Amino acid sequence: MSDIIQIKGNVKFPITLDPGVWIFDDRRIDLNTYFDQGRKEENIEEDYVKKTANQWQREIQEGAVFPPTLKTEQKFEKEKVLTGTFGMPLKPFLSNAEPLTNAKTVVFETENGEVEMPIEKAEECILAFSKEGKPLKEDGPVHIIYGDGSNRHDPIKKVRAIIVK
Repeated sequence: MSDIIQIKGNVKFPITLDPGVWIFDDRRIDLNTYFDQGRKEENIEEDYVKKTANQWQREIQEGAVFPPTLKTEQKFEKEKVLTGTFGMPLKPFLSNAEPLTNAKTVVFETENGEVEMPIEKAEECILAFSKEGKPLKEDGPVHIIYGDGSNRHDPIKKVRAIIVK
């Protein structure tokens, strides 16, 4: 089994995805809480500005010296990464691949067959890549979870490729 997935087909730029490095990506989603807390549309630039502003404000209030709480926060984040269940939104990857104007559907090619859906629905999907801190080795490298979470307990497994048609 390969840990690499390709987005290919009716796209301007075929893309190769490596879910093994997503644990370090700030766009990752905590799947233990994502569907329960209600989804929100995220603006990446706005998120970055807010995080930077919060850091700046913290340094103004507490000084640039790293307070003891910062180490505790970092330890908590590290623990969360090592024990969490995470996914990544598919939309940014599809956008970067730039589907051609005549592209209408996305096919998730799995070991057990193909699952086809309209490109608009596929953009809402989440690529689950870890469960309880471990990569999805047995039936991965990713699981496809619909954007509404309706299949989160029975996701599409053993995905080998994402084909835009």
